[in-house]
Amino acid sequence: MPKANINADVVRNLAALLDETGLTEIEYETGTLRVRVSRQGGVTMAAAPSAAAMPSTQPLLARDEGVAPTPTSDAAPAGAVTSPMVGTVYTAPEPGAGDFVKVGDTVSEGQTVLLIEAMKTFNEIRSPRAGTVTSILITNEQPVEFGDVLLVVE
Repeated sequence: MPKANINADVVRNLAALLDETGLTEIEYETGTLRVRVSRQGGVTMAAAPSAAAMPSTQPLLARDEGVAPTPTSDAAPAGAVTSPMVGTVYTAPEPGAGDFVKVGDTVSEGQTVLLIEAMKTFNEIRSPRAGTVTSILITNEQPVEFGDVLLVVE
């Protein structure tokens, strides 16, 4: 990879934008340079890959260590509850409280199963159907993307 000149002002502006918006991660790309600023992992710089060189199911940059991987398959499992937005997922209503749901719990349609914080606003994620929680595919305080499978209710 060719040496890149780091523009400290760009990094500072991106970091300030994270604080301003409450986001956990932001990415900026120009030409062949990509800069990602993340609260969990610092700054990552990489040459921008060409679209032909990168399979569409691969993430642009590796996720931070300690974060559960997100399924990259286009086919969500039956009964999947997916993220309607980009944000940070919370499994409990407040720190120290019990989780909204656990594997094996029976839920009713419309029951709150998670929270997603986006731009300093907490959004309730409700079960789209009644059933049993068969798997939870995220961890508390994990960053999620639009369409990520959060849990499965069958």
